Amino acid sequence: MTFAGLFGVIFLLSMNNVVFGFPGAGGGIAGNKLRGGFLKIVFLEKPRAGTEHINQLVKECFESAHFKISWVKDMQNWLWNHFAMNAAMETEVLKRGSFPALMNHKDSFSNVGLSMREMIPVLKARGAKLDAISLLLTKIPPALLGTLFTKVIFAKGSLPRLFVEYNNSKAGFAVLEVVREAKKVGIPIPRLTTAFENTEHHKAIENPLLP
Repeated sequence: MTFAGLFGVIFLLSMNNVVFGFPGAGGGIAGNKLRGGFLKIVFLEKPRAGTEHINQLVKECFESAHFKISWVKDMQNWLWNHFAMNAAMETEVLKRGSFPALMNHKDSFSNVGLSMREMIPVLKARGAKLDAISLLLTKIPPALLGTLFTKVIFAKGSLPRLFVEYNNSKAGFAVLEVVREAKKVGIPIPRLTTAFENTEHHKAIENPLLP
């Protein structure tokens, strides 16, 4: 099902019966095998007025499978920040050629931090506030950020590192959406634009007929 189809189905439901969430998971298919995994955490939006009962049912369902719940006060804002992080990672993947190459280059996460800094005005233009991860990526000096990510957060053998190394999806969509949005509001984002210009998605940004 497409995203448009999925949201079309959601809008047919009463919003009191909808709980938005996001898994702590990653990976991809390699050698005809599914590689990756789940962290023992699920991000769920805090109950809205009228969703308390359904939130409790969803919470109990995941906890019965031994997942922990991380409550998100503003899921839309959380997703905006997550999407920006994806765009920053994909920008570096477009330069390096693959997600494993991203993980194996010492300057990759320094550059991811610089790309996140470039996107701050775009996030603010959408009314988003920086969450803890975005603040981490934009406030820590790039050189230190690179060491923190390669030696700690994505240390060799860690599950988060495997999530990225086995990600064989095609990079570019998140970058396209951010470049498109930045162009719409007149915000320059040269790092993302330069990385994007030599990709097959580039024509889409120039074609106003594309969705």
